[in-house]
Amino acid sequence: QVQLVESGGGLVQAGASLRLSCAASGRTLSSYVTGWFRQAPGKEREFVAIISGSGADTRYTDSVQGRFTISRDNYRNTLYLQMNSLKPEDTATYCCAAGFAWTVSRDRYNYWGQGTQVTVSS
Repeated sequence: QVQLVESGGGLVQAGASLRLSCAASGRTLSSYVTGWFRQAPGKEREFVAIISGSGADTRYTDSVQGRFTISRDNYRNTLYLQMNSLKPEDTATYCCAAGFAWTVSRDRYNYWGQGTQVTVSS
């Protein structure tokens, strides 16, 4: 099993940057497909970005392509999401997740963090 704890959220203005972190304990993140999902008020949780266990493959939802970058530090056993050019529509609770399948389906992820709030003002 793996335990996940996110940090790095906050309140920023449109156009700013944030870097989210997801610190893992219990098992190395390279054993999993890991990713970031987000949920805005009144909406379903949606896929943002995922990265393979090897780190060689990544995938992004269209709305963040070119603005967000997912990465992982195996030494620190930490997953990151660098978010640039933030927009008000990026406002959501961001959660990291780990699973065994290369999929953007949230239902296939076995382990979740508690989430960190990102609020982008216009």
